[in-house]
Order: sequence, then C-alpha cells, then structure tokens
Amino acid sequence: MKKITFIAVTAGLLTTSTANAFDDIYTVGIMAGTTGAGLEASWRFHQNFSVTANYAGGLSYDSEYDTDEVDYDGDIDLQAGAVKFDYFPFGGRFYLTAGAALPDMTASVTGTPNVGGTYDFNGNTYTAANVGSVTGELTIADSVQPYLGLGWRSSNKTGFGFFSELGVFSTDIQVDLSTSTGLENNWPALQSDIRAEEERLEEDADALSVYPVATFGVSYTF
Repeated sequence: MKKITFIAVTAGLLTTSTANAFDDIYTVGIMAGTTGAGLEASWRFHQNFSVTANYAGGLSYDSEYDTDEVDYDGDIDLQAGAVKFDYFPFGGRFYLTAGAALPDMTASVTGTPNVGGTYDFNGNTYTAANVGSVTGELTIADSVQPYLGLGWRSSNKTGFGFFSELGVFSTDIQVDLSTSTGLENNWPALQSDIRAEEERLEEDADALSVYPVATFGVSYTF
C-alpha cells in the first residue's frame, strides 16, 4: 500500500512539473528613448529570469553652458548599448535589471568670451585676438559602465507586445580643450591655465554622475 501511494505521489509531481515547465521565450523589438532609437533582443529562459541586449543611437542636439567668462556651445552625440540580466520577482510583466552599459557619448565644444573680448582662465586674462576660440571635446561616457533599472514587458507567449524601462548608468566626464590659434603650444602658462579650465568644467559636470535612461518599444515574441 505504501509503495502504491509513493508511486502515485511521484507520478503526480512529475505530471505537475511537466505541466508547469517554462517554455523559452525569444523577443525582438524596436525602441526609442534618451539614448536614441535602436533594436533589442531578449531571451526569457525561466519564469523569473531573462537576458537582454540592446543598442540605440542617432540622438544628437545642441546645448549651451555659460560660465562667468566663457560661453560654451556643444553639439552632443549619444549612443549606447547594454547587456543586462533581468529578474521578474512575480513571474509576470514587471522586472528589475542590472548589467553593463556600453555608451559612446561625446560633445564637440566651442567657447567664446562673453564680455570684453577676453578670457579669464585660472585667474589670468588672455585676449580673444591671441587665443581665438576655445575648442575641444567633452566625453560623457565612452567605456563599460554599470547599469541598473526596472521595467515592464508584455507577457504574451507569441505575437506583438510592448515594453518600457527606466534606468541609470554611471558617467565618466572628461574635457579636452585647446585654442583655435594653438597659442598654448608655445606658452606654458596658457597651457597650464587651459588644463585648469578643463578641471573646472569637469567639476561643474559632477552633477551628471549618472545618465538617465528611459525607453519605450514595440516587440514581437516567438
């Protein structure tokens, strides 16, 4: 009797396990957001887990930043990829995600004096006639950065669906400036003051220690 009962229970457990087995879900999608427009692919191999990779770019815009002495204009180009591990705590649509972002985010910068036709770098004054304009590149992030986020994804087994995500990744602000006349190459004092200006701009950009990510997309699951 005990043997029959054991066999019946075991058979029942195996049947339930088979019925509840999770079929792998593969999803591809198009997305747009704060890093541009792009593509995404996701493999949900468990009710609670999936792996996702995406890439978006093509987003550019002009920006201005003014100090007491210099007016800076920047032409910003944004693109970023990511590889993430997603966790669905309730086995449904909502998920938490963590992984690595692969951003390439830079800006071409041009600075001109805002008053009197002179520059004041590191407490020293230089004429615009000698310096010309200040040009350079601002790097927001161009290396692998940690990424954290949360999102929502349609849980349909096949067909079209939607997804959205909010997240952040770290930035690594770097500024590289030079003068249009190249005067600093023959003037060590000016070169030192330009380096001090770079450091000041990097400190001012500390508020952008993370970059916000917001995306929305349309997907197809098969």
